[in-house]
Amino acid sequence: MITIESFAPVPAAARGGFLTIGNFDGVHRGHSHLLARLRARADAAGAPALALTFNPHPVALLRPDKAPVPLVWPEREVELLLATGADEVGVFRTGPWLLELSAREFFDRVILGQFQARGLVEGPNFAFGRDRLGDTAMLGRWCADEGLEFEVVEPTVVEGALVSSTRIRHALTEGHADEAARLLGRPHRIRGRVVHGAARGATLGFPTANLGGIDTLIPADGVYATRAFVDDGSPGWPAACHIGPNATFGERNRTVEAHLIGFNGDLYGRRIELDILQRIRPTRRFEGREELLAQIGADVAETEAVCRRAGQTDL
Repeated sequence: MITIESFAPVPAAARGGFLTIGNFDGVHRGHSHLLARLRARADAAGAPALALTFNPHPVALLRPDKAPVPLVWPEREVELLLATGADEVGVFRTGPWLLELSAREFFDRVILGQFQARGLVEGPNFAFGRDRLGDTAMLGRWCADEGLEFEVVEPTVVEGALVSSTRIRHALTEGHADEAARLLGRPHRIRGRVVHGAARGATLGFPTANLGGIDTLIPADGVYATRAFVDDGSPGWPAACHIGPNATFGERNRTVEAHLIGFNGDLYGRRIELDILQRIRPTRRFEGREELLAQIGADVAETEAVCRRAGQTDL
């Protein structure tokens, strides 16, 4: 990863390549298609393929009230872009030094000056420069004038509609984790550190890890079949995850609690990542301990079944 905080020269290995620039939130199937075209153009030219992204998202600085909750955290975005085809990822540390550039200044100082780009690959809605006044038509003309190759990649359509980060957020906020996974090309993932909770799960025979500090979009309330990855490098555990307030015990705070099926050990203070596979049911209030235990047992069994079907476990 290359961190870009000024107009200082970038490493030689990152110059003279093909670039794609954008906010690749989620690194979804549309982004994967764009990266595949970038990879193909770069390979044909014998040049590196570079993805340039922003941290924080420019909207978070310009219009904080409009900034979307991210689908991936920054390190994972870089990891996914590399896995999808980029040779290198450049991350702009977004600030006035960058946001105040006009579209032409961005083209001259960054694309030509810093990266000495050989070509660009972008989606049709790409906009750049102060007030987002630069568009693909403008970029295409400037590339032609400077002898740069330029390609606009058509959007990706899944199930009759365009794939977008907005569509994925909507699916997750409606609890449609399986739809989000189809659009992403993999399950949506959240992460958090295990904090102390009410410890009721342990007394019921189903200890749960209460996750705090989650920095990406949390799906709608409900019980989900998930796959949990603990920070010890273990291959992962099927986990039944409850998202939302615990109505049975009169709680109002929204929590994320995961029961790692088959796991034995202390998780407090550990970081856990959860792949959200499918919502099993909505949240509800139970009348007594026996009813609650019966439902938890059913949730665990359904989680194991979902993980088996998804090929996510050896159970």
